[in-house]
Amino acid sequence: MLIRIVRMTFKPEAVDTFLSVFNEHKDQIRSFPGCSHLELQQDYHQPHVFATYSYWEDDSALDKYRHSDLFKGVWAKTKIHFSDKPIAFSHRRLQTL
Repeated sequence: MLIRIVRMTFKPEAVDTFLSVFNEHKDQIRSFPGCSHLELQQDYHQPHVFATYSYWEDDSALDKYRHSDLFKGVWAKTKIHFSDKPIAFSHRRLQTL
């Protein structure tokens, strides 16, 4: 399993727009082949900073999503509202507590 974390910093005035875009597409992303989990997190002290936290079957599944029309459409509507470059991490779970 691949765990993908993408931290995004938005212009404060664009937070509501981003949340609308996310809520409009979250179910489609969650049901994309190879995705088993998607959640949105908000920074505790900086309400204009968010992170998506998703589980993917493997690199191939994530790459298929990243090259899909769904991703391209969502990303186009999202990236125009950034105030800083997004930061992405790919992890694997070694153990659970």
